[in-house]
Amino acid sequence: MAGRKRQSPQLPQPPAGLPADDRHRAANVLHSAAVRLLRRAAAADRGMDLDGPRASLLSVLVFGGAQTMSQLAERERVTPPAITKLVSALESAGLAARRPSSSDRRVVLVDATDAGRDVLERGRAERVRAVAQLLDGLPAADLATLERAAQIIGERLAAS
Repeated sequence: MAGRKRQSPQLPQPPAGLPADDRHRAANVLHSAAVRLLRRAAAADRGMDLDGPRASLLSVLVFGGAQTMSQLAERERVTPPAITKLVSALESAGLAARRPSSSDRRVVLVDATDAGRDVLERGRAERVRAVAQLLDGLPAADLATLERAAQIIGERLAAS
């Protein structure tokens, strides 16, 4: 593959058929690293005693605020019966509650409880600790580069 930059041996080459440009090479490395980083961080979720779908839904409620069941189903990309089951599980655990909307009594909103917020924040702290451990020993310049890269990605995601 003459002319192509060498990829890290730990990360896969870009999928066939993609352009061999800087943007796609960077996207490939970022995608592969992000998947591995999320797996490592998710290992810290065991302390929350929630499976992935319930932890994801609780995160949506904590950071996104109260939402309707249809909004939650759309955000979590699941069917209405699946979101009902997930909300019921969070309710049974005391982590979420349903309440009528103040503007339309026919609409039911789901929100995280204080206990749900506490569980999620403890889980988030464990994830950050797991990622920080991965970064242990990196020079300050590398940490600054990673922080800036994450800010750029966060800004792009927020804008889209």
